[in-house]
Amino acid sequence: MNLQNTASQADLDIFEPPLFSDPSSRALSRVGVVDVGSNSVRLVVFDGAARSPAYFYNEKIMCGLGAGLSETGRLHPEGRKRALGALRRFEAIAHGMGLPPLSTVATAAVRDASDGNNFCEEVKAETGLTLRVINGAEEARLSAQGVLLGWPGSYGLVCDIGGASMELAEIADGEVGQRLTSPLGPLKLRDVKGGKKGRHAHIKQVIAEMREAMGPQNNRLFLVGGSWRAIAKVDMVRRGYPLRVLHEYRMTAKSVDATAKFIAAHDLDELRAMCGVSAARLSLVPYAIEVLKRLVRTFRPHDIAVSSYGIREGLLYEQMPDKLRGRDPLIEACYFAEHKDARLPGFGATLYKFVRPLFARCPPERRRIIKAACLLHDVSWRAHPDYRAEVCFDNATRANLGGLTHEERVYLGLALLHRYRNKREDTAFDTLLKLLKPEDQSQAEILGKAMRFGAMMWTDQNVKAGELKWAPRRRHLELRLTKDSVPLFGEVAEARLNALANALGAELTVKMPRG
Repeated sequence: MNLQNTASQADLDIFEPPLFSDPSSRALSRVGVVDVGSNSVRLVVFDGAARSPAYFYNEKIMCGLGAGLSETGRLHPEGRKRALGALRRFEAIAHGMGLPPLSTVATAAVRDASDGNNFCEEVKAETGLTLRVINGAEEARLSAQGVLLGWPGSYGLVCDIGGASMELAEIADGEVGQRLTSPLGPLKLRDVKGGKKGRHAHIKQVIAEMREAMGPQNNRLFLVGGSWRAIAKVDMVRRGYPLRVLHEYRMTAKSVDATAKFIAAHDLDELRAMCGVSAARLSLVPYAIEVLKRLVRTFRPHDIAVSSYGIREGLLYEQMPDKLRGRDPLIEACYFAEHKDARLPGFGATLYKFVRPLFARCPPERRRIIKAACLLHDVSWRAHPDYRAEVCFDNATRANLGGLTHEERVYLGLALLHRYRNKREDTAFDTLLKLLKPEDQSQAEILGKAMRFGAMMWTDQNVKAGELKWAPRRRHLELRLTKDSVPLFGEVAEARLNALANALGAELTVKMPRG
């Protein structure tokens, strides 16, 4: 670890006042969004920290509106009935929750079908909902905005696959650039003539044309859509991957090829049993993997990230004021959790200032995880003491948090585990810890033990409880107490400080105030 005693002022900027209580943000505190896709119809109700909202309600119904569309030109009759029933239900749920008017969008199937307008009129008459039918470019833009909700300032190519279409959008500097749409949705690919050979030729031609129009796109490829997520679940099973969180899951060109072979070697019933993917979704996976293989071979991205955020999150992002869009979604979510659940909201920032001398040489991307840990250090205090450490780890690794890689999730979880427990042996998390390098495991332990000790110095925020000094070359840790903090430094606090010094491999000195 690279540690020192000083920290720049920029290191503190992230602790500017949170925005979740700002009136323009509170207007987004509970927002309902309906996405009428070619394969599914979904209602999502967002709540919590507006910049990184929790999914207060999330329901999907597989309707298959776009099934057979390329042959008939019309919405699938049974799918239409199911979609209308789903929308009746969603409107009733929204009414029961007292939500503001739902934001509703309909994509490729409704916009392409000859009876799409008639369907919208029927929906309006029976539910009162006005479907906003968007074109392919708008669909691509909203999906890209959804990615920006989770990855502010990202660079790359967003690929959103639905049942009847596939969209590409370029993102850079927090903005959406050029966008394209194509007929490469799995429901349409099933109807391509010429069997597998004809389908492959069609996919190759369309993606080549998209590559020519988009130009070089060698940054990250962000995958949005249920078929991509189903492929990621298969990839996880194939690899024996220990963390089943789809958002921020990473794949490579080699893993895509390996998973394509894995899919081909198993029938769909076997895959369904192994991966927990619905039969309706899994039936589209063989077509989607053909598209993904060609997409990766053509664009050659440097890596591939699965996004759980898409059109629905893009609709929320669109309603955000600029000052909220620019905030870190992870830190805003942690602010909100601290405000809602901690015993002393605001102490997280004080705790960070106390422990930061141990981590001052860490890069900015690590410091933000340390800040997140300090904000979350006390939000699980209601859990039973015997299970508090495990609850902290489980929450951090599986919570719906944006702006976190899987490795960062485990680091955060391990630090919070050590906030409540000295040792991590005999827990159920050994397989997850393998995602972290040994030196990162050690650093997370040090952070946890620093928070464990720092929490003992809990006092009035206007009173300085003490100061840590760390000399990494000499392996020397010093605690300088103030007059106000001396009474807090009892036997338990001293034992926790010693545990921190041991984790650092440090010699310890405690300096009392003069007089």
